[in-house]
Amino acid sequence: MALSEWTPIFRMKADMFKEGDSWRLQFDETLVPDSPNSGWEQYIRNTSARFQCSECGRTWPSNRVMVVFHMHLSNGQGIVKVRPFRQNCKECSEAPMERPSITPENIDILLENLVEKIRIKCYHENLGKVNRPFVSQEVKSPHEPDHCEACREGICTRD
Repeated sequence: MALSEWTPIFRMKADMFKEGDSWRLQFDETLVPDSPNSGWEQYIRNTSARFQCSECGRTWPSNRVMVVFHMHLSNGQGIVKVRPFRQNCKECSEAPMERPSITPENIDILLENLVEKIRIKCYHENLGKVNRPFVSQEVKSPHEPDHCEACREGICTRD
């Protein structure tokens, strides 16, 4: 998952913001959920993604992939920091946390919902809209909280 996959989609959707404002997106693995910097707004959303273990090559789908966004607008300059939460392989001991691979369709949905949140939180628009749901994958095994970074941080949407 590279910023290059997200940026063009975000730019296209950000065209609807106030003329003259410019927004940029950046990944930030240090974002702390529920602790945005002063003057920043937060949006947390789950999506569907696949993971691949860099140790054994095993892949698995998850419909419990949390993504945290922190956004800020000042003097026409907007920034969105993004942190997709990772998971690790349940079959490898000492497996590293792996980044999710999110489909372009779900990136599009995430960013569409993000832009709505920016319009509400940074531009104070009353949209009265509901978030568009992500496209889920067939998952054959239950969510594994011990292998989920978002569960460890207490923000996972597990049942």
